[in-house]
Amino acid sequence: MRAITWHGKHDMRVETVPDPQIVNPRDAIVRVTSTAICGSDLHIYDSFIPSMHRGDIVGHEFMGEVVEVGRGAAHALKAGDRVVVPFDIACGGCWHCRRQAFSCCENSNPAVTQEIGELAYGYPMAGLYGYSHMTGGYAGGQAEYVRVIYADVNAFKVPEGIPDEKVLFLTDIFPTGWMAADNCDIAPGDTVAVWGCGPVGQFAIRSALLQGAGRVIAIDHHPTRLELARSAGAEVLNFHEVKVKGALIEMTGGRGPDACIDAVGMEAHGFFIDNVLDEVKQEVRLATDRTHAFREAIMCCRPGGHVSVPGVYGGITDKFPVGALMEKALTLKTGQTHCQKYIPQLMQLILDGKIDPSFVISHTLPLEEGPKGYKLFHDQQNECTKVVLKPGATVH
Repeated sequence: MRAITWHGKHDMRVETVPDPQIVNPRDAIVRVTSTAICGSDLHIYDSFIPSMHRGDIVGHEFMGEVVEVGRGAAHALKAGDRVVVPFDIACGGCWHCRRQAFSCCENSNPAVTQEIGELAYGYPMAGLYGYSHMTGGYAGGQAEYVRVIYADVNAFKVPEGIPDEKVLFLTDIFPTGWMAADNCDIAPGDTVAVWGCGPVGQFAIRSALLQGAGRVIAIDHHPTRLELARSAGAEVLNFHEVKVKGALIEMTGGRGPDACIDAVGMEAHGFFIDNVLDEVKQEVRLATDRTHAFREAIMCCRPGGHVSVPGVYGGITDKFPVGALMEKALTLKTGQTHCQKYIPQLMQLILDGKIDPSFVISHTLPLEEGPKGYKLFHDQQNECTKVVLKPGATVH
């Protein structure tokens, strides 16, 4: 089959690789009909994710048609089922999965890889598709076919007649934006500030409004992304044009937002000397993250408010405003998304016409043009909000 593989910084290739096989009874093989490039895939593209091996198949946002089912998953799936597959792999039966903390699954990451994750993050991570050997070394879904692990728990059927584009983002960015808002414990009428108007930020904005926020203030500097946020009902701030903290304090009558969401993550940029130091340290591996957006969210949030972090961070940092976090009595919630918890609810929102997630798509390309899609998404973030790849599509 054909698949997108990683070969180093900014070196993605489409190669012919072996077809996936059923390995365990609960596996299924899915023919991928749509897959997408995620913002966190850019961390791989920029070579910030450790334990990647040359030739690894990437991608964790994918859906398709079941073509083969192991005997242990046959009670839940059959050949021909259309399914979406969450990016995080859950066994469904461990202590964490029984409590719907699916991204903390104890069984989905092979033990041989866990030492790296434990060293970097303090605890072994759950398995993820196409996201390094630290998270299991599983082949990703930017491919023609993919092996789905614990398929009876991790493959959600899609009703007939619903196009891929409406449900594809249930695999990651819609549940991630929804959980980011859910972590804010939004009360009716709350003001929520969202840093980053990329795909996750866009879904966090819409999720906050659907969960009852009275105002959402979106912060970015890309005009197209700000306009997309505005079209959802958000007020917008261009951080190149205003001092964000001062603007937020003024817009909230001197108090600050009730909740702040950092939808940027480890590669935040800004016109601040501390952020320049972040970039230098990141390049020489003295720090792994640029946490400007995270720091600013903490400093801007009102006392007693909530800070939610769906943006991906990867290791250690410094200059963290722990004093503000403590003295303002802030509640901080973060973590990889428990997609399996949210997918049924969000699927129903789509079916009820409450939201059409396809709004975020700016580019659709054949899988063979995947490397072009990565470069486009990386280099042209104003024009490119989301790239969807179609295996088997004709190259134009």
